[in-house]
Amino acid sequence: MTSGADGGEGRGGAPQISLFGEEEREAEGGASEETGAADACAPPSLPAETSADAGAAAPEEPVAAPAPEAAGAAPPPEPEPGPSSAAPDGGPPGSSREAAISVSGLNAAARRLLEDAFPPLWVVGEVANWRRVSSGHCYFSLRDEDAQISCVMWRSDARRLPTDPEEGMEVLAHGEVSLYEVRGTYQLIVRALEARGEGLWRLAFERLKRKLAAEGLLDEARKRPLPRVPLRVGVVTSRTGAALRDVITVVRRRAPWTRILVSDCRVQGDGAADEIVRALDRLVRDGRVEVIVVTRGGGSVEDLWAFNEEPVARAVAACPVPVISAVGHEIDVTITDLVADVRAPTPSAAGEMAVPDGRALRAQLTKLGDRLVSGLRDRTRRGTERARRAAERLVGGMDRRLERLEGRVEQLGGRLDALSPLGTLRRGYAVPLDEDGRVLRTVDGFPEGRSFLLRVVDGRVMCAVEGAEPIEEGTGG
Repeated sequence: MTSGADGGEGRGGAPQISLFGEEEREAEGGASEETGAADACAPPSLPAETSADAGAAAPEEPVAAPAPEAAGAAPPPEPEPGPSSAAPDGGPPGSSREAAISVSGLNAAARRLLEDAFPPLWVVGEVANWRRVSSGHCYFSLRDEDAQISCVMWRSDARRLPTDPEEGMEVLAHGEVSLYEVRGTYQLIVRALEARGEGLWRLAFERLKRKLAAEGLLDEARKRPLPRVPLRVGVVTSRTGAALRDVITVVRRRAPWTRILVSDCRVQGDGAADEIVRALDRLVRDGRVEVIVVTRGGGSVEDLWAFNEEPVARAVAACPVPVISAVGHEIDVTITDLVADVRAPTPSAAGEMAVPDGRALRAQLTKLGDRLVSGLRDRTRRGTERARRAAERLVGGMDRRLERLEGRVEQLGGRLDALSPLGTLRRGYAVPLDEDGRVLRTVDGFPEGRSFLLRVVDGRVMCAVEGAEPIEEGTGG
């Protein structure tokens, strides 16, 4: 295989695959190997992962459950003792014929005695006659070589089981000893059920979960959104596993332009956790991927345990690229699932979460294009209408302003006309002028016998001075 370049993305309508091969896994730092889309997308020789689909799901830890009344299957109401429940001499109920106790009273007293005497406890035994009825409640027996006890598990508790136990399976049951008063049957009300032999696995799981939760690594607030249209997707898994084939098939169908970089590692057994950490680090150091899928197929608790180890959890939490965890089947929950940005129930679901659906994306782009064209048309129409209204307002404003200016000019013209000499002449006054057109203002300008012009409103009058007489101020004459 030869080293490929980024320019080959999407060639032939299928995602390009870059594989960090065994040499890189062993030597750490070699160049990535590439295969053609046809070779990598549907390799005919890829076997399924070892124990990928054969293992059982990890059992759940006992959890607190509501009382049977809250679960929708209330036991019969507690009957009151009969009227002769106390002896006349103060003895205990049933100590004499007069103090005979009823059957229901006896069963109620026996139930209280049992429940007070036995706190919630663990019982180990083999499952027999397991029966889940239509209401969801489960009825069965726990037995050993010498005895058995009837058991009931209410629907609210039974629905937490990953699967029904097999006949003869050795289990640990946690619950309370009680008595079914209607039949007088002594029984164990089971709150939680575990397969024998996985207690230490569950204990280690819960301890690490509490530790990481205390550090805030499980908080939803620190989870990052996935990129909407990534061009490169990294996958941390075994290159011979069915999980890789599932991811590639989904990506090829949904987003064939996407390039896939596979970082090969073992996903179970001793040392698998360290390989997963190194495989994740290879993709981070490569720097090309926009989202990483950490995945493997289903298996037993032991098969999946590498994804419950602290180094893997911390590497996923510290990864600068968003991580999708898809470990096992939907009922399998690992620590990696809890610290990853997104948990996928299956490898195929991880592929769907990692890339968009190309057909839906094209339909969305077409719809957006139509909306853009429609929006531009509406915007142009609204803009034209706004421009027309603005022009009308502008013209109207200019007309009104011109009218105001015309009125102002007329007003000022009237005032100017009132102040002008012609206005004075029109009011009946005349202006004397000498031969040069200068205004004669005083008596001294009118010597006897002098000729002058008298300017009136519609012309000039030739005049001669016959005499002039000054007027003293204040005389009014």
